[in-house]
Amino acid sequence: MRVHVLQHVPFEGLGSMETWLQDRKALVTWTRFHEQGDLPEPGAFDLLIILGGPMSIHDETEYPWLSAEKHFIAETIQADLPILGICLGAQLIAHVCGARVYPARQKEIGWFPVQAEMTDADHFQFPRQFLAFHWHGETFDLPVGATRLAHSAACENQAFQLGNQVIGLQFHLESTATTIAALIQHAADEIVPDQPGIQSPAEMLEASADAYEDIHAQVQRVLDFLSTQVPQKVL
Repeated sequence: MRVHVLQHVPFEGLGSMETWLQDRKALVTWTRFHEQGDLPEPGAFDLLIILGGPMSIHDETEYPWLSAEKHFIAETIQADLPILGICLGAQLIAHVCGARVYPARQKEIGWFPVQAEMTDADHFQFPRQFLAFHWHGETFDLPVGATRLAHSAACENQAFQLGNQVIGLQFHLESTATTIAALIQHAADEIVPDQPGIQSPAEMLEASADAYEDIHAQVQRVLDFLSTQVPQKVL
């Protein structure tokens, strides 16, 4: 399986998804927009993973490569290739599908519960309630034709599925203690004390081993689901 990764900043990487990819001996290629913006043809990969980042999808003046990235994501959707978008990645998918992306009523930074929507057999199903790690200040409307997979008290649209091959997650199931520490280091200005929905660094880092095990199991399930949309000849 050939997997292409869109990375926006060096401190937001694959996290625990790297283990899933290694176990499947996937050939992983990258577009690291913080270094260069070369993009492959959609036929050059079988699964696209779009990572998070601190910028907004509206920041094209500061990050001109966003325009090319949006066009590339739209092409990949039109090619019916499996896509996983995480945080900024989910917002980019929603945007290119015509949905509005805008500031949420409050930021979510830290470990907070998410509630699943009940869906049919054609859609990914999360546990009824689970704890996830969050780091976002913007949200999105559901794209036309998308199905909501999860919500939280602070965010109506936490996850969605578009068709059988596209899943967008507002939260970070791939997080590890190392990736969370990197976010705290590089985005410390967003951690405003005594704000609802924002935990302290100590609270974020004291998560139990069980919490990490649970989210890593969930992201593996998401990737397993999307990998069923990859032509069997490449698996």
